[in-house]
Amino acid sequence: MTVSLDDALVAAVTAAVDSRMPGARVDLARLVSHRSVANPAIEPAEECRAAAADVAAMVRAVGFEEVEAIETPDGSVAVVGRSAGPAGAPTVLFYTHHDVVPAGDLDAWDSSPWELTDREGRWYARGSADCKGNFVASMIALEAVREVLGEWPVTVKVVVEGSEEQSSGGMEKLARSRPDLVAADAILLADTGNIELGLPTLTTSLRGTGSVIVTVRTMDHPAHSGMYGGAAPDALQALLMALASLRDANGETTIDGLAHDGVWDGAAYDVERFRGDAAVVDGVEPLTGADGGTVGDLLWARPAATVLAIDVPPIAQVTAAVQGTARAVVNLRVPPSMRAADAQQLLVAHLERHTPWGRVEVRPVSLGQGLRLATDGPAYAAMNRAMRTAFGTDPVTTGQGGSIPLATALAELHPDAEILLLGVEEPACRIHGPNESVDPGELRRTAIAQALFVCELAGVAAARTP
Repeated sequence: MTVSLDDALVAAVTAAVDSRMPGARVDLARLVSHRSVANPAIEPAEECRAAAADVAAMVRAVGFEEVEAIETPDGSVAVVGRSAGPAGAPTVLFYTHHDVVPAGDLDAWDSSPWELTDREGRWYARGSADCKGNFVASMIALEAVREVLGEWPVTVKVVVEGSEEQSSGGMEKLARSRPDLVAADAILLADTGNIELGLPTLTTSLRGTGSVIVTVRTMDHPAHSGMYGGAAPDALQALLMALASLRDANGETTIDGLAHDGVWDGAAYDVERFRGDAAVVDGVEPLTGADGGTVGDLLWARPAATVLAIDVPPIAQVTAAVQGTARAVVNLRVPPSMRAADAQQLLVAHLERHTPWGRVEVRPVSLGQGLRLATDGPAYAAMNRAMRTAFGTDPVTTGQGGSIPLATALAELHPDAEILLLGVEEPACRIHGPNESVDPGELRRTAIAQALFVCELAGVAAARTP
């Protein structure tokens, strides 16, 4: 149903969200204090369980009738909740995650990554945007709707998973075993963001992903470079040569057998805006491929192989030795038109073929299929209207270089559901890097948009009076 939200309802929802912003900061500060990296080799497992417990408490406090903390097949804890709406009302699922990526080099942070810090109008901490900030925005949106209307006019579900950043598939396996948990007419995946601060954006294309670990072994132990260098088969050099073969001089990914000529047909990504968003240093140009391609082509329409990490001695521990073992993590991103599993196997074969010497082992470690989302349904139209009202400008669409494997699973399990990707993660958030932050104004606007979306989808035009 198409409705026209009256000014009184918009004002009431806005006021309800605004009144909750001080509490939102308190909630976010508590959540980011948990070092919830879903890898016990990096942070204690208790940190993730503590984060899940706080999330469950917040979901209950918002008013959900049924709340469960469920251990998924990968050992992580997902918090799920449900509250029934009026008979015949649509069902809306709010999704996000409470795990975070590691803080990395603590010296690169200007303040503690585990303490929410105000600086120049932003809130800094690991997870402040990705994705604890998104969770807080969704919760205050639901609280605002309940305050203004006295109840939720739709059936509401929430899923907050605990291992999204590890791509270990815990929530996906849980969803496939219990599809009822994620059944909905509209699914809001709050794990993306606007292409620039204040410009409402819906993501309509997700790349698929497939990471591998490649290991090269040539000797049982390092060998003195003075005595053996030259004839000794250098594992590190062999690895570097294999990794170098993944990209050409124009930045194009050149994996044998994998097409790299796709063209992005959505909104363009201005080169200068990309330069600023990615913090490209002076004298270096963004990569656009060899055929007059664009930033959008390389981000959303073509494969991209990225070396994420290499295990070799750091300079601080240098010795005059030829390395006998070296390994690296390579991440592959592919557009949704490509089958990620096939692309990953081509990457495996390419690395095996292009390593010039040594025993080579390439092991797949994560996999997720890309997704192209429909934009012609009633939920999409309702979100467009809600965003336009909340942000004061027309929404735009974009592709997303990141991958959300669960999104593909949800589309397969519930093909009639509309999936909407949005969130607080605009470029200045610097998610996954040091000094991650969220703009509280963006969190507020996103919350208002989600609250108005619920009203729009339910056909509620005005605030209800006693």
